[in-house]
Amino acid sequence: MFANLIVTGHGEHFLTSRTKAIDEKFCGSCGEPIKIAAEICPHCGVRQFDPPRVHSDSADKNRVLAIVLALFLGGFGIHKFYLGKPGQGILYLVLFWTWLPAIIALVEMFRYLFMSDEEFQARWP
Repeated sequence: MFANLIVTGHGEHFLTSRTKAIDEKFCGSCGEPIKIAAEICPHCGVRQFDPPRVHSDSADKNRVLAIVLALFLGGFGIHKFYLGKPGQGILYLVLFWTWLPAIIALVEMFRYLFMSDEEFQARWP
């Protein structure tokens, strides 16, 4: 439920009650319910901006976790599964007995370690 105080040209004040559907939001300028996907409010014409994205979005990969996984379980390719590369993870699993995946994972761990958070998020969103 959303309530607005309306002031008329005659100085009268009254409250109106508005509801919105599940696929709607309220315009940040005029308060009218509009579709969530609307870029411009059809009532007042003001462009709608999305709120800034919080860095701790659940879809983002954690660089520190990738470093820890590459260090301790990298020989089995667990860090590759975490980073969304299941094909490479399976290859690491198949070849883990050769110690080659462990060596590569150690090199990758250092790459992740010296990579900035912004570069890491750009590479693995």
